[in-house]
Amino acid sequence: MCGIVGYIGYREAWPIVLKGLKRLEYRGYDSAGIALMNNDGQHIYKKAGKVAVLEEFAENEDRSGTSGMGHTRWATHGVPSDRNSHPHTSNNGKLSIIHNGIIENYATLKEELFNRGHEFKSDTDTEVLIHLIEEIQKIEQIDLLEAVRLALHEVNGAYAIVIMDKDHPDRLIAARKGSPMVIGVGQGEYFIASDATPIIEYTKNVIYLKDGEIALMTRRDLLIKQLDNVIQTPLIQELELKLEMLEKGGFDHFMLKEIYEQPRSIKDCMRGRIYPEEGKVQLGGIKEFAEKLKNIDRIIIVACGTSWHAGLVGEYLIEEYARIPVEVEYASEFRYRNPIITEKDVVIAISQSGETADTMAAIEMAKERGATIFGICNVAGASIPRLTHAGVYTHAGPEIGVASTKAFTAQVTVLTLMAFYMAQQKGTITTSKLIELLTELDHIPEKIQVALESNDLIKEVAEKIKDSTNCLFLGRGSGFPVALEGALKLKEISYIHAEGYPAAEMKHGPIALIDEEMPVVFIATQNSSYEKVISNIQEVKARKGKVIAIVTQGDTEVKKMADYCIEIPDANEAFLPLLATIPLQLLSYHIAVMRGCNVDQPRNLAKSVTVE
Repeated sequence: MCGIVGYIGYREAWPIVLKGLKRLEYRGYDSAGIALMNNDGQHIYKKAGKVAVLEEFAENEDRSGTSGMGHTRWATHGVPSDRNSHPHTSNNGKLSIIHNGIIENYATLKEELFNRGHEFKSDTDTEVLIHLIEEIQKIEQIDLLEAVRLALHEVNGAYAIVIMDKDHPDRLIAARKGSPMVIGVGQGEYFIASDATPIIEYTKNVIYLKDGEIALMTRRDLLIKQLDNVIQTPLIQELELKLEMLEKGGFDHFMLKEIYEQPRSIKDCMRGRIYPEEGKVQLGGIKEFAEKLKNIDRIIIVACGTSWHAGLVGEYLIEEYARIPVEVEYASEFRYRNPIITEKDVVIAISQSGETADTMAAIEMAKERGATIFGICNVAGASIPRLTHAGVYTHAGPEIGVASTKAFTAQVTVLTLMAFYMAQQKGTITTSKLIELLTELDHIPEKIQVALESNDLIKEVAEKIKDSTNCLFLGRGSGFPVALEGALKLKEISYIHAEGYPAAEMKHGPIALIDEEMPVVFIATQNSSYEKVISNIQEVKARKGKVIAIVTQGDTEVKKMADYCIEIPDANEAFLPLLATIPLQLLSYHIAVMRGCNVDQPRNLAKSVTVE
C-alpha cells in the first residue's frame, strides 16, 4: 500500500525520485522519505505528511547524487511520524531500506535482535528487516545480496523492498513477494517503482519482478535471482501506458477526470469483444475454458470494496442470463471460513490493482482445492493475472484517484460481457436477444455521456445536503449494489456516514433513522421494481426524509414525490448499474469538494491494498 521509487544511473536521482513519489502518492501519503548516495556518503530526508512536506523540508539540503530511493507511506506498524517514516537504517547505519508490505513475524525477530545488542529507532516492522539483514551479513561474513536472500527466508509476510549500502554506493538491491515491483530498463540506468507510473517518461522497457525474486542493479548491469539462488533471465516488456494518462488534463482533480473518462474507458473495455450485428461476444482471455463453462456447478466471485460491489452486479447478470448459481464473497473473509470448493467451481477474482492481498490469498486457497480461477484486473503484469488460470483485463487505463470510479464501471462492463459469453456458451440466450442486448450495450458510452450532462444539477443538490452527517442509499435488484457503491463513495471522500441497503429492507431497521435531516438517495429508474420503489419513497416522505432520486429521463411519478430528481437515459435493466452509478459518483465528488476534503487522497485510504 506504500509507494516505492528507486533510481541508479547517470542523472541526478532527487528529481526523478521526488516526481515518482508524487505519482505514487495515491498508494500512501502519511509520510515520505528519500535516501541519496553521493561522494559524501548517504543522505536521508524523511518527514511525516505528504510528499510536498518532504520537498519543502529538504529544499536547502544537499540533494546531489545519481543513485537514490524514495518511499511514500501508508502506516501499518507505528503512527505516522518522522521516526517511523522510511527509509530505515541498520544498526551500524550502513544499510538503508524502503518497504511495502508487512513482516508478520517481526516481533519475534525484533526480540532476538534486541538480545544481540540491536537498538531500534522506530516502531516499524521494516526496521527489523534491515537489522536482520545486517546481522546475517555480519555472522555469515557474506556479501549483501546473499545476506538479503538468506534474511528473506526468515521472514513471513509480504514485501517489496529496495536496499542501499554505504560501502557499495554504485548498486541497488530490490526484492518482492506479494507486493508489486517493476524495473525500468534504460541506457546506463535503471528505475524501480511500485508500478509503472513513475517510469513511463524515462523508458517504456520494463521488467515485472516476480514473487520470490531479488534484483541487483548497477548502472550497467542487472542480475535477477530467485530466493533459491537460481539466476533468472528477465523478460523485458514494452509499456502501453501514455504519459498524458497520468496528468489531470485541465480537471481540478483526478477523480473528476476519471469520472468523465468513463465513456471512453467502457468503450475501450468492449473494443474487439462484442459483435452486435452477429449477436456474439468474444473473450480471448477465457476462450480455452469455453467448454468447461457449459458444465460448471457454481461461480464464486471474490473481491473487496468497490470490486465486491461490481461482483454483486455480476451475480445478477450471470444468474439472469447464463443461469449459473453465483455466490459473491468478501475475499478478506472467504479464506477464513473453510468454504466448500470443488473442481466444478469457477472462482472469479476481481481487483483493480491486481495486487489486493486478501484477494490473492483467496485465489491461492481456491486453486489448492481444484477450482478454475478467472481474474478481472486493470493492471497488466500484476500478480493476480499471473496467479489465475485465465482472465480479462478491463483496459480502463490508470486510475489515480483513490476512490474508484472508472475502474468500477469497467469491472461491471467485463462482468456483463462474461455473463453474455457464458449464456452464449450454454445456449441460455437466443441470438436475437443477444443482438438486442449487445446493440444497446454498444451505445452505453453515449448514454453515459448524456448522464454526465447533469453535473450542474448534481452540484446544486450537493450544496443542499453537504452538511448532513448521515445518508441512506436504497435500491432494488441490480440497483442495490449501485446503492452500496454510492454509499461507499460518499463515505470514502466526504467522511459522511452513509449506508446502502436493499430498498425493501428499509422497513426492517433503517427507517428508524429517517427524519427531516436525513437525505435518502433512491435508485428509482423505470424497471421491474419501479412500483415497489415508489412505495418506499412514499414511506420516507411520510417521515419527512429528504429524497434524492435517480430516475429515468421523462419520469413523472417520482418527480411528484422526490425533493430532487436526477435523470439518466432509459436503458435495459441489465445496464442500469453502468448509468445509475454516474450521478452518484458526481454527487459524492461535489459534496467532498464543498466540505474541503482531499478528493484524490482521502484520509486513511490507499489505492492498492497489498496487506491483509
